[in-house]
Amino acid sequence: MSPAAWSIQGLTARLGGRLAVNGANLVARPGEVVGVLGANGSGKTTMLRAGLGLIPAEAGAIHLAGERLETLPEARRARLAGYLPQERRVSWNLAALEIAALGAPDLSPARAREVAAGSLARVGLAGFEGRGVLDMSGGERARVLLARLLATRAPLMVADEPAAGLDPDAQFLTLELLRAEAGCGAAVVVTLHDLTLAARSCDRIVVLHRGRVVADAAPREALTPTVLRQAFGLDGALVEVEGEPVLVARRAP
Repeated sequence: MSPAAWSIQGLTARLGGRLAVNGANLVARPGEVVGVLGANGSGKTTMLRAGLGLIPAEAGAIHLAGERLETLPEARRARLAGYLPQERRVSWNLAALEIAALGAPDLSPARAREVAAGSLARVGLAGFEGRGVLDMSGGERARVLLARLLATRAPLMVADEPAAGLDPDAQFLTLELLRAEAGCGAAVVVTLHDLTLAARSCDRIVVLHRGRVVADAAPREALTPTVLRQAFGLDGALVEVEGEPVLVARRAP
């Protein structure tokens, strides 16, 4: 059996001196979409960033494609894992094609631009290649950054809140594109706030609460009434509507 694309075991990490992740485990295998859910401040982003070596981990064992993270040169890490951060700020008004091509530093400049153009077309931005990203709407800029992630062609794609701030059509497109990457053999890990969207889009859901994993299972088994109350302060459940899961809930008293 091939190794997991990403394995995080016993991860502990701090953010600003505060214990943000406490002994968390996560495994992402080729061909699956894993959703990481939790309330604000539950440790989702810190877990992703520490698990990719972007911030220090206090404890834990992390492997990319079976290789220990700390032994990997940066270029090797970049080939094994693509990362779309939650922050979408871009400081320079570079053309969309140039931004997307940054996802393929392993290719020749000409080939990287070719791959980038294909990625922009996939996110619905064909014809926008020469437009500066600071001249775009926030939603268009988000699509350019998604195109950069797709251009990595990495066996692990990690996206932190890729659907945030997008209109419903763009949210569905984003998750469909990431599902397509999983269909081609990549492992995909996403953080989401929309629990219904997560239940519909993910093969498995990991729920964090105060830095600890409180559920790791298929959506219906992960988002139980008990977990919804504990992690999100909701009274409710996933119900099936026309064959699709829908969250029906209200704030717990």
